[in-house]
Amino acid sequence: MTAQGFFISFEGPDGAGKTSVMTAVAATLAERWGDQRIMQTREPGGNHIAEQIRAVLFDDANRQMDARTEALLFAAARRQHVVEDLKPALAAGQIILSDRYVDSSVAYQGAGRGLGMAQIWELNQYAVENCMPQLTIYLDLPVRVGLARIAQHRADQVNRLDEEALSFHETVHAAFDQLAAQHPTRIVKVDANQPQAAVVAAVLAVIKARLGL
Repeated sequence: MTAQGFFISFEGPDGAGKTSVMTAVAATLAERWGDQRIMQTREPGGNHIAEQIRAVLFDDANRQMDARTEALLFAAARRQHVVEDLKPALAAGQIILSDRYVDSSVAYQGAGRGLGMAQIWELNQYAVENCMPQLTIYLDLPVRVGLARIAQHRADQVNRLDEEALSFHETVHAAFDQLAAQHPTRIVKVDANQPQAAVVAAVLAVIKARLGL
């Protein structure tokens, strides 16, 4: 690991368990390096401005939001996240664990909303200014399994993206697979259709190998 820190993003379809797995991974890494070395964050969000944008994006009253407006808001929140949180953390030598990043915009807005994966990729490259993860954990899960998990375990936290049609979620899942194929060095697929302890162990093995532990 370099003195500039290490950036890991967690991606995957809705219900894949990103937040729970990331939290467990962070706890294990903190045992080795201490809480101050590990930064947990999420997208959209991570700071006051980005969290305000998140509230607009996921507000159920905003169902009429234009797809390009949605994509631009995600990119705007991400830009603020990069400048205010991610780049300073990397410069300080921290290990960043982020619940979603650029790949989510490419999958959800580029593919799911039909705006074009290449176009959304380019939009976000402008926003992040070369601040990309060294490693992306792609928690792969069948769409129907993920949606069933949401209905069972966090029905009270469903947002307007969660409620899209099955075909939308299938398109998003296919886009994540495509991204994994396009970026095999950065994106590592982990089977999320198994007990959480097994998923966490698999993810930790990937991270430890990448960090040379």
